[in-house]
Amino acid sequence: MARVSVYTEGFSHKNPIPAACRIGDMMYSGSIQGTDPATGAYGKTLAEQCRLMFDHVERIVTAGGGSMEDIIKITVWMKDRSQRAALNEVWRKYFPDSASRPARHTMQADLDGDKLIECDFIAVIA
Repeated sequence: MARVSVYTEGFSHKNPIPAACRIGDMMYSGSIQGTDPATGAYGKTLAEQCRLMFDHVERIVTAGGGSMEDIIKITVWMKDRSQRAALNEVWRKYFPDSASRPARHTMQADLDGDKLIECDFIAVIA
């Protein structure tokens, strides 16, 4: 099976890497931040960064041929893990069905600059 790099408009890395990579039915993303797709600037608040981050997640998984329903695991790094309420609010909007949510692991991390949150995901796309 050939490896396929996944790119999407409005999201890119500064380094020469794709937003995600897919081999067969498996897709893994790189690091996804809460940046404005037009300017590349981080959202001003944690809530805004969460929303922007999940907007990117949805665009990336779609560009790879899948949907949010195909995501099986999301790992999240937060500057302040005690502020998970902001993350959970956006999480429930993207994954409203408690019987069909991906697994999630949230960890505290020393994130660069104005970055308050970032994630990556694994998807299985039929």
